[in-house]
Amino acid sequence: METEKLWQQFKKKLAEVGDFEELEKLRVEFLGRKGKINQLFQKVTSLPPEKRKEFGQEVNRLKGKIQKAFLSRERKIKASLERNLTGKKIDISLPGKEVSLGHIHPITQMKWEVADIFQRMGFEVLEPQEVTTDYDNFTALNIPPDHPARDMWDTFWTKEGYIPITHTSSMQNWIYRHRHPPIRAVVIGRCFRNEATDMGHEHTFHQIEGVYVDKGITVANLIETMRVFFSEFFGKELRAKVRPSYFPFVEPGLELAIECVLCGGKGCSVCKQSGWLEILGCGQIHPRVLEEGGIDSKKYTGFAWGMGLERMIMLRMGIEDIRHFHSGDLRFIRKF
Repeated sequence: METEKLWQQFKKKLAEVGDFEELEKLRVEFLGRKGKINQLFQKVTSLPPEKRKEFGQEVNRLKGKIQKAFLSRERKIKASLERNLTGKKIDISLPGKEVSLGHIHPITQMKWEVADIFQRMGFEVLEPQEVTTDYDNFTALNIPPDHPARDMWDTFWTKEGYIPITHTSSMQNWIYRHRHPPIRAVVIGRCFRNEATDMGHEHTFHQIEGVYVDKGITVANLIETMRVFFSEFFGKELRAKVRPSYFPFVEPGLELAIECVLCGGKGCSVCKQSGWLEILGCGQIHPRVLEEGGIDSKKYTGFAWGMGLERMIMLRMGIEDIRHFHSGDLRFIRKF
């Protein structure tokens, strides 16, 4: 079985570990966020419903065995180091070395938190392919080569004709072709646009793309899903509303606003006294986009949304300039 094969592979590598540095590398390989155990967990959604529980339990047992083996190996390495120090003279009066601890970047912190919220809501979390084709970035999203909507995105191009993705919507077609309904997936990653930077705009930024495809999915499902997410993210119950907008890959296209998290809907300078914050674009997935992904649009419907991660962090943490995130200024990072 797959879990037994991975266990044998782990035991072989663990036997070759000689110090804490090698042990940490092995831990990341198997138990890290992108480690082999998490890769097994991600396979659960692709299994038939009757096999998911059994496979999930097997992976959990394997994870427990690996964690126990790590602790045992850690004790042995520590004991070995202590034996090697026995008999050696150490001057305990020497001043110790000052250790500079790193800080987790606020974008990384919030990526983890957003992923955790959506996973608890039943969504699979994916990372985008940062360089893609014109087809995935535009054509598969109902934006053909001569479509004026392409002007909505200031696109970088490589000499070979590839695109550093302008939005995480570029993963939609891949998701539809590699998953079967019901589909609940969220993509969190970097995007790139050839535009001037200011307090509210950057050429490199992070976006959260989500899709939900099943039978009978409506705009009501979209609004409530977003309301629950934002209430969880900002730590308080929030109201949500939509108004018509235009995006080529959804019909109807909508803009979703949430109750201002700073003034509680009373009106302030941030929400321009309206009591509402426009926070994302969304809508019912266009039938052509579903069909292009191999999904029967007469049988299934769905909704999609896209929002900027940095803007959400700025609202939550009171950051006034988006350029701080990629400035490399350690004074900014150390605040978090």
